[in-house]
Parts: sequence; structure tokens; C-alpha cells
Amino acid sequence: MDVLIHLFVGLHIIGIASLLGGFLTQMKAMGQGAARFVPAMLHGALTMLVTGAVLVGLNQADDQHVNNIKIGVKLALLIVILGLVYVKRDDETVDKGMFGLVGALTTANIFIAVLWT
Repeated sequence: MDVLIHLFVGLHIIGIASLLGGFLTQMKAMGQGAARFVPAMLHGALTMLVTGAVLVGLNQADDQHVNNIKIGVKLALLIVILGLVYVKRDDETVDKGMFGLVGALTTANIFIAVLWT
């Protein structure tokens, strides 16, 4: 079971990297007002959602403690991120504030995962 959990943690991290990497590659364009949500951001957020749900299930099946409040907060942030990216995915440019919000929520999600024990 540990190998399976570690495999999905790795996939979850790849999803985070895709979402944050997509954001970071658009930072220069954001400064010029030409940022857009790239497909990697949507795919990364979807990967995070699926692998996160699988990780919760695997940890509960393995009788490990799962902090449901922490998972709920992370899920709420991810749903907001997914909603914003999905709705605006075809727009040529995205408002700086909305684009920055996605980056801030992604960063907050990472820090919640790492620091909330």
C-alpha cells in the first residue's frame, strides 16, 4: 500500500508543478496584461483533484489518520482554481487580478499541504 500511496503523491506533485509552472511561465505576460491560462494549468489542476481524492481514499483504507478539515480547505481552494481556469481557458487574455489570484491560491494550497500538520 505504501508504494501505491507514494506513487500517487508523486503524481500529485506533478500536477502541482504543472499548475504552478504554467502560472510562472505567464508571469512576464501578466506584467504586460497578456497572460492567459495555458492547458498545462487546467491539466495540472485536474491531476491534483483526481490524485488528491485517490490519496485520501488510500490513506483511509490503510487506517491512517486523515485531517478532513485540512483536506476540505485544500479541496475548496482547488475547486476555485479549477473553476477560474476552466471558465477562462479559451480567453486570449485574462485579467491580471484573476490570474494573480490563481497563482496565490495555488501557492496557498502548497503551503497548507506542507505546513498544516
